[in-house]
Amino acid sequence: MARTLVLGVIGADVHAVGNQILNYAFQDAGFHVVNLGVMVSQEEFIEAAVESAADAIIVSSLYGHGELDCQGFREKCDEAGLKGILLYVGGNIVVGKQPFEEVEQRFLKMGFDRVFGPGTPPEAGIRALNEDLSGDRRCGRSC
Repeated sequence: MARTLVLGVIGADVHAVGNQILNYAFQDAGFHVVNLGVMVSQEEFIEAAVESAADAIIVSSLYGHGELDCQGFREKCDEAGLKGILLYVGGNIVVGKQPFEEVEQRFLKMGFDRVFGPGTPPEAGIRALNEDLSGDRRCGRSC
């Protein structure tokens, strides 16, 4: 059975090209993708994850305000009964040029499981999902 991913572009971001590239890549890799498109709120991601019994939420952002848009996301997932769901974020997720290692640490502290910088190929996310969903890294929602 295919694992289910909820995918979307968070906040007021309207960059759709990367979203479609990820959508096709994840589908080609055998995932069932619930693609919410652009301008997606945290609540919409969470509602879709609950409704679809998703295994992971994939948050994309390109306009640089992802750090603000993602504040409190893990806590809202936990409150909605999605404790342990994989949370990935990627793209141009902060304003300005900042060292990726620092950006990654901030998002990990916010509760994201994986953080991908600008220009990361979809294959990196697919490899990470396969690893994380295999039970090698996390026990997932079945904990």
